[in-house]
Amino acid sequence: MDHSVVFAGFGGQGLLFTGQVLARAAIKDGLEVFWIPSYGPEMRGGTASCTVILGDTPIGSPVVDRFDAAVTMNLPSLRRFAPRVAPAGLLLMNSSLLGDEETGRSDIEEMHLRCTELAALGGDDTLVSVAALGALVARTGWVTPESVRAALREMVGKKRPEVVDTDLGVFEAGLQAGAA
Repeated sequence: MDHSVVFAGFGGQGLLFTGQVLARAAIKDGLEVFWIPSYGPEMRGGTASCTVILGDTPIGSPVVDRFDAAVTMNLPSLRRFAPRVAPAGLLLMNSSLLGDEETGRSDIEEMHLRCTELAALGGDDTLVSVAALGALVARTGWVTPESVRAALREMVGKKRPEVVDTDLGVFEAGLQAGAA
């Protein structure tokens, strides 16, 4: 079992962080992992993405032609990665920025998620990628919610312990939306 996901959007949306959380959660669940960041020279506002590959056996190559899932946070990312979602895959779209944008593909599951509103519901409207991660985990079941919570506690708690509960709240809001 190998699964691949790309998180893509603007720099500053927490996409690389979210990919790292997923990778750490997968390790906690005993999976093999690749985490591959990609970003332009801009710190914020430029394009950013990361690919995470999970498997229960050693992963032979970090090259992904077709993703099992894509989390697209803006229109350029949607246009770039929607065609690369494998048939029967999941395309999670941040409808806070994308509205009701459609791909026209009938061979994938398209999930519209109001990431900004979900993040606000969880306690911080800037944690849009954490909300998307919650929905992805609920919809795919690739890692356990418990492992993601533990990864968030470790990663956020190390640098900013005062905001761990907010990150967990946003993750829970996304998890509930993804399960609906």
